[in-house]
Amino acid sequence: HVQLVESGGGLVQPGESLRLSCVASGITFSRHGMSWVRQTPGKEVEWVAGITSLPSLSRAASYADSVKGRFTISRDNSKNTAYLEMSSLRSEDTALYYCVMNGALFKAWGQGTQVTVS
Repeated sequence: HVQLVESGGGLVQPGESLRLSCVASGITFSRHGMSWVRQTPGKEVEWVAGITSLPSLSRAASYADSVKGRFTISRDNSKNTAYLEMSSLRSEDTALYYCVMNGALFKAWGQGTQVTVS
């Protein structure tokens, strides 16, 4: 079965950077698009960024307006890993971040990694 494991979260100060990683197993990682979403208590899940299965495409990556220019999504299919590079972090970026695999007939979520900006 599909397993996604996030890591890289932590406590940082405003303006600092973090890199989140999401390692996939149990599936052919390169065939599926990946997304990062986040959630804070009492709020709906917010889509943050997505990347297609073919990262070499010119429009492979897309971003929510709230993170555009500060966050970068990428993937290394040889390592079955997706990344979210976050810079210029703000207090409003504080959330539990999940990676999501977007299959044609399924979505798989990781367990989440907490990012706190304070």
